[in-house]
Amino acid sequence: MNQLPVLRRIALCAAALLSAAGALPANAQGDLLVAPTRVVINGGGGAEVVLSNIGDKPATYRISLELRRMDETGDFDEVPEASANASERAALDMVRYAPRRVTLLPGQPQAVRISVRPPEGLPDGEYRVHMNFRAVPSADPVEAATADPAQATGVSIKLVPVYGITIPVFVRKGRLEGQATLGAAQLVRSETGAFIDLDMGRSGTRSVYGEITGKDARGQVVFSIRGVAIYSEVNRRKARIPLNAGQLALLKGPIRIEYRELPENGGALLAQTTANF
Repeated sequence: MNQLPVLRRIALCAAALLSAAGALPANAQGDLLVAPTRVVINGGGGAEVVLSNIGDKPATYRISLELRRMDETGDFDEVPEASANASERAALDMVRYAPRRVTLLPGQPQAVRISVRPPEGLPDGEYRVHMNFRAVPSADPVEAATADPAQATGVSIKLVPVYGITIPVFVRKGRLEGQATLGAAQLVRSETGAFIDLDMGRSGTRSVYGEITGKDARGQVVFSIRGVAIYSEVNRRKARIPLNAGQLALLKGPIRIEYRELPENGGALLAQTTANF
């Protein structure tokens, strides 16, 4: 039985409820809400992403695919198609989606359908593209620089910010495994605040993704950060965990740092270490 129509109705209702409530989760930028923020497709098949206009005016968004590579700081570099490797090119070729441009009324959700057609003979592995949702500036008339046209001596330019959200789309073929390790953890204090720099490692045939949690000797959570990934193009990276004053005060004694899958993905322990700050 194809579950996509059911999932679509659930996602559309969820997006509409979030819009009506005025919620602004981490996957919101400007007046655009996107859910989910990460798509994993095993083998062929498809998925859906729901866009919702949480603003008070109609808005148009352009949807496109792009390539990005993670570096050892956890940041991303854009990759021109001309510089794509074989895996990246295969990902671009097999991922299809529609529509590619949508106009949404305030509070209106819209599903974007994603389908994958792996070519015959595709090697086992993890393939990834990034789906970009970018606002298209409206064609509102430019306001005059002065109320009296006779006194206008130049052209008035209105700068409009262009917002966008990018989410990863993974295609996995075959039996893939990913392992993670945690290394040194260093407390850093600077003029802009305090944070922990944590060394992370990855091995295996796919990326790893989850949340990092620090607990004291009693098991009390001192800090937590979700959505930490190590993509397959890197074997190690640093994760930076910001701390507030309250969290700093709790950094006493040994702190057990855990890297786990997100609860909705099973919550399995991926790696752990102990640090004294």
